[in-house]
Amino acid sequence: MSAPCCEHDTPKTTEITDLPRYRRILWIALLVNAAMFLVEIGAGWRAGSLSLLADAIDFAGDATNYAVSLAVLASALAWRARAAMLKAFSMMGFGLFVLGSAAWALWRGEVPDATTMGVVGVMALAANVAVAWMLYAFREGDANMRSVWLCSRNDAIGNVAVMAAALGVFGTGSAWPDLLVAGFMAALALHGGWQVLRQARGELGREDAHGHAH
Repeated sequence: MSAPCCEHDTPKTTEITDLPRYRRILWIALLVNAAMFLVEIGAGWRAGSLSLLADAIDFAGDATNYAVSLAVLASALAWRARAAMLKAFSMMGFGLFVLGSAAWALWRGEVPDATTMGVVGVMALAANVAVAWMLYAFREGDANMRSVWLCSRNDAIGNVAVMAAALGVFGTGSAWPDLLVAGFMAALALHGGWQVLRQARGELGREDAHGHAH
């Protein structure tokens, strides 16, 4: 986990000079995430894997987040901060959903297909590492930019965890590794959402103070 960067202001060169590049990267990220959602949702249902289904839902949420980021990219800081707060709540909502799904899966006790989990996990990792690499230069921007970076970083970590779960399921013949990874992904989403929410609230506070000063 990286430390919160709520104290960092948005570098003006990142916000203005590199805006066209950032917009192109967001479009690529949106398309990659939408495609991987379709792949993982089908594979997750077929394999009976909660961690794959959780990752698929995460891909769908990220695609939506990228669309929101594109919509507010040229807006004032206050609007970008509000958009980041919405994304923070969606990240935390995803985490709570996965935790609830894991509790429900305990009652079913079905063992997922480890091979499908491993193969799709590798595909998802490649996609997320590519997106995270493209977004790395913008990780210290405003709350909106930071939320996009955190989503990509968390996804890459989650994909490694899914592959580890596949090995665990294969080795033990049990669903527990899949459930543990789903819980880990939920914790990542809750932590990342809280980080973004704190920074966005700080940015809104500074904007309000600036407005009152005038």
